[in-house]
Amino acid sequence: MRYITLISIIFSTYFFACKSSEKAKIEDDGKYLGHIQVLDPSMLDIIDSTSKIEILADSFVWSEGPLWLEKEQKLIFTDVPENKIYSWDVQNGKQLYLSPSGYTIQDTTGGTEGANGLMLDTDGNLILCQHGNRAVAKMKGSLDDPKTDFEFLAQKYKGKRFSSPNDLHITHDGDIFFTDPPYGLPGLDTAKAKEIAFNGVYRLAKDGTITLLDSTMTKPNGITFSADERTMYVANSDPNAAYWNVYSLDAKKHVITKKKFADVTSLVPTLKGLPDGMKMGKNGYIFASGPGGILIFNAAGKHLGTVMTENATANCALDTKNEYLYMTAHSYLMRVKLK
Repeated sequence: MRYITLISIIFSTYFFACKSSEKAKIEDDGKYLGHIQVLDPSMLDIIDSTSKIEILADSFVWSEGPLWLEKEQKLIFTDVPENKIYSWDVQNGKQLYLSPSGYTIQDTTGGTEGANGLMLDTDGNLILCQHGNRAVAKMKGSLDDPKTDFEFLAQKYKGKRFSSPNDLHITHDGDIFFTDPPYGLPGLDTAKAKEIAFNGVYRLAKDGTITLLDSTMTKPNGITFSADERTMYVANSDPNAAYWNVYSLDAKKHVITKKKFADVTSLVPTLKGLPDGMKMGKNGYIFASGPGGILIFNAAGKHLGTVMTENATANCALDTKNEYLYMTAHSYLMRVKLK
């Protein structure tokens, strides 16, 4: 089965962050797992060292793509191998939100996984990075009435199909920046279905124009932007080259400079795990999945500490007020309260 291939890759190469805990700690007021690692005193400006990491839902194959919906006061997130999107809110807990999520085009040459990264565009539409469909797509249904009907916004670059769009960021003027690693293809870079020789970082303009921004990253994955949208961060989830890049952009969103923001081997050499999804928080703090859970960096690239989830951790999301950090960690949806 296709999801078995994906999960074997996850645990053998780029997703495995640390050994999964066999049992969560159960207390009177809920179920918790992990702890807060403090490496710099400024970490305590963001989160208490005693904060509990709460398990909100479980039993997923590989949870990903968390997105907070402010109006609906709920979180939606993907289960990539299961081709589903789930929702979670305080009143209703976990519910199925959309199925299928990202594999609706019957293509026997590619993968069959569902959506990965999610984000809302400037008009409030749900935009999805779809592995199986090998596309960036817009859901035609509304957020409160989701439908498995999609408009494909980006399927090809110079006539060749994308491999498996993974994660995205949408700027205030509506441009969509996205990564395209091979993780949704059977065989990854050696897949017969792979049409583009490299793995790229792209910009999809509102007029439909697609611009290649970087073709040098071997496994581009998570992506986020600074508040002024002049700085872009991209994670590279290659076990042989695990790092985060930072790019400065000009007013027309062309790359001016590129350099390494942080490197896994110099940060946490004793822990396994690779960069994946990430989000920009208030005051320029970056929450990035990687070895141990969610690493927290300041704007200068200093590693302040880690929300240790005790599970391979794919991605994270913040609510509008930055009150909670939500995390998709293997079979779990988790959250921790921030300051």
